[in-house]
Amino acid sequence: MSESLRRLIAAPHPDVAPLPAPHPRVLRGVPYGEVDGARPLELDLWLPEAGHGPAPLVLFVHGGAWRRGRRDDMGLRTRHWNPGPLARIAAAGFAVACADYRLSGEARFPAPLRDLRTALRWLALRGPELGVDTARTVVWGESAGGHLASLLALDPEVSAAGAVSWYAPSDLTVPRGPFDPHSAETPEALLLGAAPAAVPDRAREASPVTRVHPTAPPFLLIHGEQDTMVPVTHSEALAARLREASAPVELHTVPDADHGWHGASDEAVEDVFTRSLRFARGLVR
Repeated sequence: MSESLRRLIAAPHPDVAPLPAPHPRVLRGVPYGEVDGARPLELDLWLPEAGHGPAPLVLFVHGGAWRRGRRDDMGLRTRHWNPGPLARIAAAGFAVACADYRLSGEARFPAPLRDLRTALRWLALRGPELGVDTARTVVWGESAGGHLASLLALDPEVSAAGAVSWYAPSDLTVPRGPFDPHSAETPEALLLGAAPAAVPDRAREASPVTRVHPTAPPFLLIHGEQDTMVPVTHSEALAARLREASAPVELHTVPDADHGWHGASDEAVEDVFTRSLRFARGLVR
């Protein structure tokens, strides 16, 4: 794993990050939940053009090793897009909610998953005012956000139409690539509050591969074949487990792509996004 790549894919520091483009149908910094003793939880909401009835929802979950990241950041290779990826999803007729969740320096798992459930509850409650139909929700995440999106979609208490997961961890119980479940220093250990091998029940609870069930919604898993941070075997294992359960899944791998689509061509990244958006639209028609 390259430390230079880790720095490269991290969201830009606020001092130098590009300012968001003005958009008349974006609500930013909307509080959606309160946690005693913690900061308010907020989300940004991108709304499609009015006049077509309640819009289906994409709940986007950002990455950042569960420890950092910005809620409106879809990753390294989309930061220069104009219009940006979230605006593109809204232009396709979705409402897009980008939700904060508590990071591993604030609370351990399952806190971030609880926060995302709270975001969905709030969106369902306020959906009629906003013109959002949460009965047609697709969860979409990248890296650590893809891991949380997968867990959310597999939660029997959550009624998701489907999930899109980009280069996400799926198994926190066994060694894969640079991940050592006996180390207390990994992002996974910081998420769980201890080395995964020391808290095996919690590690299994936090592993999408162990949460699969026959009524799981459709999944689209996309992963770079040369990923040095989260090996492609994570998505391969989750796809295999979903197929074993007779749950619908599509797995697409991207040649030459490292984590965050680093090394992939612009055309390949555009294809990933287009494929993901087409998949999401097909779930909510």
